[in-house]
Amino acid sequence: MSHFDLYAIGNALVDSEYEVSDALLKTMGVDKSHMTLIDTPKRAELLGHLKNLHPRKTGGGSAGNTVVALSQLGGKAFYSCKVADDDLGDFYVQDLQARGVATNLTHTRALDGQTGSCMVLVTPDAERSMCTFLGVSAELDDAALHPQDIVKSKIYYMEGYLAASPTGLQAALKGRQVAKEAGVALALTLSDVSMIQFCKAGLDAMLGDGVDYLFCNLEEAQVWCGTQDLEAIRLKLKQIAKMVCLTRGPDGSEVITADQFWHVPAEKVKAIDTNGAGDMFAGAFLYAITRGYAPDQAANLGNHAAAAVVSQHGNRLTLGQLSTIKAYALPAQN
Repeated sequence: MSHFDLYAIGNALVDSEYEVSDALLKTMGVDKSHMTLIDTPKRAELLGHLKNLHPRKTGGGSAGNTVVALSQLGGKAFYSCKVADDDLGDFYVQDLQARGVATNLTHTRALDGQTGSCMVLVTPDAERSMCTFLGVSAELDDAALHPQDIVKSKIYYMEGYLAASPTGLQAALKGRQVAKEAGVALALTLSDVSMIQFCKAGLDAMLGDGVDYLFCNLEEAQVWCGTQDLEAIRLKLKQIAKMVCLTRGPDGSEVITADQFWHVPAEKVKAIDTNGAGDMFAGAFLYAITRGYAPDQAANLGNHAAAAVVSQHGNRLTLGQLSTIKAYALPAQN
């Protein structure tokens, strides 16, 4: 019997979210709508531009957002990651524990270095641009893995951002092998266009001979497949995953398998902040799948949860919000 619905591995980051103008974003030299890795000097330079602004601080990291969403919906999740023994590390661990997520961090901390952080810069058009200082997350390795918990999970979920970290990638791959040998389903998110452009070999390694679930947005799919033709994209993606979840923003989402296709319309909302939308979709989708719902029903829950995230500032929803969404987006089970 499975103990966890989802076991994930990824970067542990504390998000500081700022509302900025396009002009300020340009002055800072930040690549709009994408994730950029930064070092300590660059982080100090960028913070200098933001010193008069007041950020919102939340637990983050792509897979971290996904496991929290699944846990808040009522699932059981485990997260392997790495933080330092500092204030941000304390904040991150307490955030996971408060949201019911099991983690290696309760007894594994880096004694030196800084916990990873991410400046999330949100422009008036709701687009988020991320500047990520990995800190000790860059040193994530297989010491963070709990093989005994991987084998007791339904799904093993890999964050595509780990393609940028040699040790993190090796840890993800070691966990993948453990999961595959135990018959645990494999899931991967492509995470960001920058990972496809600069770290595709790492993503290819995580894909291996294919995964059970692949998550990507339309831009990522277009860059991965080298085409904007939707039919060609669908044909190519379903060759590398048994089930593909393609999110298309206001056009909803698609679920694609070898012989079936579902298009699930989006809930119409005014987008304020797109940070965390794809992560939320994945967490909600996998929660519903592990509860036996059909793929289109799972995507409907994912769409509604993602819509709630983009219609507010911040990457997380409250328990109350998700409980309400679950009640009207999923049919009752006998």
